[in-house]
Amino acid sequence: MKLGVFDSGIGGEAVAAALRKTFPVAEILTVNDRKNVPYGDKTNDEIIRLTDTAIQPLLAAQCDVIILACNSATASAISTLRSQYPSQKFIGIEPMIKPAAGQTKTKTIAVFATPATLASTRYKTLVRTYGQDLTIIEPDCSTWAFMIENNAINHQEIEQTVRDVCARSADVIVLGCTHYHWIKELVVEIAAGQAVVLEPSEAIGLRVKKLLGL
Repeated sequence: MKLGVFDSGIGGEAVAAALRKTFPVAEILTVNDRKNVPYGDKTNDEIIRLTDTAIQPLLAAQCDVIILACNSATASAISTLRSQYPSQKFIGIEPMIKPAAGQTKTKTIAVFATPATLASTRYKTLVRTYGQDLTIIEPDCSTWAFMIENNAINHQEIEQTVRDVCARSADVIVLGCTHYHWIKELVVEIAAGQAVVLEPSEAIGLRVKKLLGL
């Protein structure tokens, strides 16, 4: 089995690491587009063009599944890619609004995501479908992907953001960008006893199994 993982930057490496644990004998190829990171502040058309260009090595390698380990790329580009490459299986990543809705007791959740993801049609559909009865807090995380990509993490900013959403009764925090997987432990530590933290690494492995009939 050959799996391809694409992300705009280093977030995909966290997803690939999780997949290697789930599929230890699989060949897992990764590509990124670090020269154009972050994607979260780009237009739909830009994201589609950049994603299409970046995944060409994975298409050429004939991966059984290509995982778009980027919420912004999934939201903007996956429908176009599925139409353009109908024989290729794709899995996207999107904010875990449905699981968050099932877990929250306060009916308040926080979604940490890029501007492109929050503005996307797919995100609005998820909120409309699963979040109508929820208060959804969407703090400004617009600089986070860049600072994580460049190893310039602002601990004070992250701590303030997490504490703010917890103070507003959020008991579930959704990490809606794979870059943020690298700071999951920090977010979990800050939110301890107040909020659970969701990200989709485990769900991706389950989706691969289902898609390939494993």
